[in-house]
Amino acid sequence: MPRVAYSLEEKQRLRQELVAVALELMARQGIQHTTVEQIYQKVGISRSFFYSFFPTKEDLVVEALYLQQPRILAYAKKLMEDPSLSWSEGVGIFLRSCCYGEQNGIAVLTIEGQQHIFRRLSPESCQIFRQKQAHLFGKLLECFGVPAGPRQVALFTNLCLTLMVIRRAIPQTLPLLVPEAADETAQFQIQAIIRFLDELRQ
Repeated sequence: MPRVAYSLEEKQRLRQELVAVALELMARQGIQHTTVEQIYQKVGISRSFFYSFFPTKEDLVVEALYLQQPRILAYAKKLMEDPSLSWSEGVGIFLRSCCYGEQNGIAVLTIEGQQHIFRRLSPESCQIFRQKQAHLFGKLLECFGVPAGPRQVALFTNLCLTLMVIRRAIPQTLPLLVPEAADETAQFQIQAIIRFLDELRQ
C-alpha cells in the first residue's frame, strides 16, 4: 500500500536519494539514456510523487551535475597528489577520464543535452548553473597550479567542454567528422590543453 504522508525529513532524504540515483545512472549509462521512470522506480516512489520534487527531468539532471562537481574536484586533487604521476600525466588522466565520461563514472552532457536543458531552465537557473560551472573550473585550475583569473577560467571551461562534447558527438551529431580519427583527435586536444595549462603555470 503506498505511503499517504511523509515527514519533512523523509522528503529531504528522498530528494537527496533521487539526485544520487540519477547521478549514478547518468554516469553509468549516459544522461540521454537515463529516464525518470528508472530513477523513481529505483528509489521506490511513484511517478506523481517524483514530480513533486522535480518539475522536469532537466531540473533533476542539473541537481545531479551539482552533486558531481565536488567529486570531480576531489578526483583531480587525488591525481595531482599521486607521487607516481608527473604533473602532465595527472592532468592528462583527468582530461581523458572526463572525455570518456561514462567509462569512468562521470556524467557528461551531449550537445543535444545542453540545448535541451537550457531551453527548459529559467534564466535564473541558467545563471546559477554558469556560476557553479565557473567555480568548478576555477577550482580545477587552482588544483593544477594554474592562475584562475576570469579569462583563464572561461577559456579552460570552453576547451574542456569542447573536448568532451565533440568526442561524444562523433559520428551521430557531427556526421561529417571522421569517426576513425575520433580518439586521435581527442588525444590531440588533450595534449593541446596540457601545453596551454603548462604555459599558464610557468
